[in-house]
Amino acid sequence: MDINNKIENISALSTAGVINLDDYKGKKNIVLYFYPKDNTTGCTKEAMDFNAHLSEFEALDTVVIGVSIDTIDSHKKFASKYDLKFPLITDSDKILVELFNVIKPESKRGSARRTTFLIDKNLNIVYVWRNVKVSNHAQAVIDKIKELKL
Repeated sequence: MDINNKIENISALSTAGVINLDDYKGKKNIVLYFYPKDNTTGCTKEAMDFNAHLSEFEALDTVVIGVSIDTIDSHKKFASKYDLKFPLITDSDKILVELFNVIKPESKRGSARRTTFLIDKNLNIVYVWRNVKVSNHAQAVIDKIKELKL
């Protein structure tokens, strides 16, 4: 998946129940961010950063959704521990990491490479951040949404 690709409906289990991306079509932009593993230093910092900026994303008519291959139980504990207010999708069968081509080739467990997709209200990918550096990433995503006037 890359810029200008259209997302077909994706249905996946998350900490908020089953998420269907089609439910956001015509209503919300989507920040779909892939991360390697719950409760690791970088992933925790990234999740906390997105969480801290949620009101800004909401003001821009944008939802944030995290994805990793961790189990739903792991996600629920992670979300509870850090009071995350956005859903985390479990991709333990690795369908999404393969679909979006974000599997870390060096990972023995097939975890995700830190990658963020900005998806517009028509479910088109409008921007991609690959090999994300955690520091200030949420703000960079907000700045891009404003720049693209989504």
